[in-house]
Amino acid sequence: MGVHLDGSSGGEVSRLEVIEGPTGRRRRMKAERARIAAESLVPGASVADVARRHGTTRWQVYDWRKKLRTGQLVVPESVAALPMFAELVVEGAAAEMPAETEVTTGVEIVVGDVVIRVGADADEVLLTRSIRAVRAAAS
Repeated sequence: MGVHLDGSSGGEVSRLEVIEGPTGRRRRMKAERARIAAESLVPGASVADVARRHGTTRWQVYDWRKKLRTGQLVVPESVAALPMFAELVVEGAAAEMPAETEVTTGVEIVVGDVVIRVGADADEVLLTRSIRAVRAAAS
């Protein structure tokens, strides 16, 4: 038939994806958009890489992140309940404390310029939501 789909000299297409529908656009559910936006907020994640992985543009991901921050999108509970890892930093003064000093059991979490201090009996779900809220507000 002799139809060229791209400008390459070989005339071959390495990948062709056909999206059905009247406009050829993808229709993503709000939960999917929120999940993709949340994935881009993970420390070390690249918005461009996340967008490429999900077949969207980085501008859409930035828009979804904005909607996530303003509450127009909400991360599904199934994603919010997934464990997230944070960097552990042991400061020199804490490492050099004498053994006879009583140490209260607890955790101090620093996210940007916000410090969250909790005891050993802290509710995991509440702590996870607090950390995510601080991260979302910081970005």
